[in-house]
Amino acid sequence: MENLHVNGQIIPVDNEGYLRNLEDWSRPVAEQLAQQERIELTEAHWEILQLLRNFYQTYEMSPAMRPLIKAITSELGSDKGKSIYLMSLFPGSPAKLASKIAGLPKPTNCL
Repeated sequence: MENLHVNGQIIPVDNEGYLRNLEDWSRPVAEQLAQQERIELTEAHWEILQLLRNFYQTYEMSPAMRPLIKAITSELGSDKGKSIYLMSLFPGSPAKLASKIAGLPKPTNCL
């Protein structure tokens, strides 16, 4: 995959589907990325995606799982700051998948 097609725009992505340009991200782009991963975004997803984007703005990096859980616990409470909760929203590798849908780079220590 080299590009996403969203609302008549061509959005360049890398070979893993991550946006090449962070400024290309929008809600419709996130919805397209999620659709490709067979995820229908709910308010619970958007809450995590917004938290991830805020984390990136603050630290200029996408968090791996442990820092992501810590940030979620701090911002949204311990009931949501659990890996099982994140796995239910973003199956497989939640930090990696959520970062992709949030339009952020792949976390550096995620395979």
